[in-house]
Amino acid sequence: MISPLEMTLFLLLASVVGVVLFRYLNLPPMLGYLSVGILVGPRAFGIVPNTEGAQNLAEFGVVFLMFSIGLEFSLTKLRAMRRAVFGLGLSQVLGTIVVALLVGLALDPWVHITWQACVALGGALAMSSTAIVSKMLAERLEIESEHGRNILGVLLFQDLAVVPLLIVIAAFGGSSKSLIESLGMAAIKIVLALGILLFVGQKFMTRWFNVVARRRSQELFVLNVLLVTLGAAFVTDKFGLSLALGAFIAGMLIAETPYKHQVEEDIKPFRDVLLGLFFITTGMLLNPHVIIQHPLMVGAFLIAPLVLKAVMITALTRLFGASPGVAMRTGLGLAQAGEFGFVLLNLILDKHLVDPTLLQAILAAMLLSMLAAPFLIQNADRIVLRLSSTEWMQQSLMMTRIATQSLKQSGHVIICGYGRAGQNLARMLENEGLSYVALDLDPDRVAAAAAAGESVVFGDAARRESLVAAGIHRAAAVAVTYANTQSAFRVLHHIHELEPTLPTIVRTVDDADLERLLAAGATEVIPEIVEGSLMLASHMLVLMGVPMRRVVRRVEELRDARYSLLRGYFHGTDDAGEDGHEQVRLQSVPVDARADAVGRTLADLGLFDLGVEVTAIRRHGIRGVEPDPSTKLREADIVVLRGLPEQLAQAEERLSRHRKPGAAGAGAAAA
Repeated sequence: MISPLEMTLFLLLASVVGVVLFRYLNLPPMLGYLSVGILVGPRAFGIVPNTEGAQNLAEFGVVFLMFSIGLEFSLTKLRAMRRAVFGLGLSQVLGTIVVALLVGLALDPWVHITWQACVALGGALAMSSTAIVSKMLAERLEIESEHGRNILGVLLFQDLAVVPLLIVIAAFGGSSKSLIESLGMAAIKIVLALGILLFVGQKFMTRWFNVVARRRSQELFVLNVLLVTLGAAFVTDKFGLSLALGAFIAGMLIAETPYKHQVEEDIKPFRDVLLGLFFITTGMLLNPHVIIQHPLMVGAFLIAPLVLKAVMITALTRLFGASPGVAMRTGLGLAQAGEFGFVLLNLILDKHLVDPTLLQAILAAMLLSMLAAPFLIQNADRIVLRLSSTEWMQQSLMMTRIATQSLKQSGHVIICGYGRAGQNLARMLENEGLSYVALDLDPDRVAAAAAAGESVVFGDAARRESLVAAGIHRAAAVAVTYANTQSAFRVLHHIHELEPTLPTIVRTVDDADLERLLAAGATEVIPEIVEGSLMLASHMLVLMGVPMRRVVRRVEELRDARYSLLRGYFHGTDDAGEDGHEQVRLQSVPVDARADAVGRTLADLGLFDLGVEVTAIRRHGIRGVEPDPSTKLREADIVVLRGLPEQLAQAEERLSRHRKPGAAGAGAAAA
């Protein structure tokens, strides 16, 4: 028997190894967690016992995940989603139960399963994985997409449906009168819980956060966030609803306050660590021996529900007016089993409604479907394009809209993401008379901005086709304005294939992935934490009485050390330092046709020996940054130098020196 400390250390080690391996294979990290749980769990190698305490702790991972997703919503958005929640969600749950009942009746001559068992199993199979699907949608920036909203709406209704399903399954074998009374009480509890959280909480939340924020204590603020999140989960739990539903509502209420972004950053560490533990404990439920002993049965229960559920949800989504592509993505996103299905299976086992061996096979198939879910969601676009004959048309129409917006543009900036950072960039470009095309995945934001006459269209910047339609071959630069590193890597990959010399600026929260982004092709990476610290330092120096000119110079020096594109500056008549110190600056030197430098390499000219850095060479209108010492200069090149004034003067003299008359032929031959 291992101690709690040994178990914790082993789980941490196994998690790190598993996530590193799956990241190396370009697979979702959650598959690493699930695989670790399967291998170390009590039903495989038995290294770690499946303790109830670990499972209870892991549930908080889903709580914090749903809370952070709630922060992306608002009460207005929830009202707009009522068709997806109570229309599509209700139809999906009832439809799955009906299909399970019909299949059970059809198989009754061979399987001998009661209608009560069919209804109970249908309810369990109707559930989808809130944790897996929500996390995948968030990572792929698809929460605001049409299929993302459909999926989240159905998941929310499934959370609500767990309570009446538990009551119905528990009442099988009892009187119909007690079942009606139990369902009536459950409905009253649901209305009371949602009323307390939505109406009372909406009036109370902003005032309470104002009181806490005025204390100016980060520790108190984080404690308050935990209190609100777990308190809302406690309320829904006491009323018989899921913990995740209460946390989601709490997130929506805080989204209406000015503290949304601060709360989002504070909750992230708790969410990610506990969610990883949740996936590990979920993997521990799988019994590999059942798969070995009954492979055909497990395979049948894996494939049949996946296919039937995907087809049924696709059909229902089409009935609710969605396009074929959106309907298929919704079906693929919800095809897998869910965590609450395990709760219903345990109750089915307690009521002896289904044979235990059959139930173990169903449980194994449900867990395998959860393992398959990330692959289905990741490859949803490819599957939809292959199965839907109209999806090509829909994609073409979207690309046509983007192309229509960009056709009149040339030498423009492609802005990936039209949030606050993207909109600020767009306004600054307009003020300078520069054109842009912005791509964004929030349909409401795109509609509002486009109606105001701004050059923004709906499109996924991480897709190759969107970048081509946005005129990447005619663009002057690309700016990735949203702080999502994985999506930024996809954008950089496509740019490297399409226009490898196109300058690209990437925004990040911090500088953790700075080197990787630069290696992937980013011209510059702008970490918010660096710019925030520079602004903080500059304001503090001004408050302390340091002259403004010196403050600006200090900030320029710090940026000079951090950003390669801002190293030095081009000298002007008013640039003399107030303390008389020489400053590093930039200087452009054109290469004359008669210059001795034509046909010679940068190394041959000895510019680097002078202490001068060649930051770029502009040739035929194309700017090449940080050229190699072996680069040969040509006629009409413009060489951008960086250094001190005296060094720059010497370098300019070497570049401008005319060759001797007798050396003309040699210079031409070398060129």
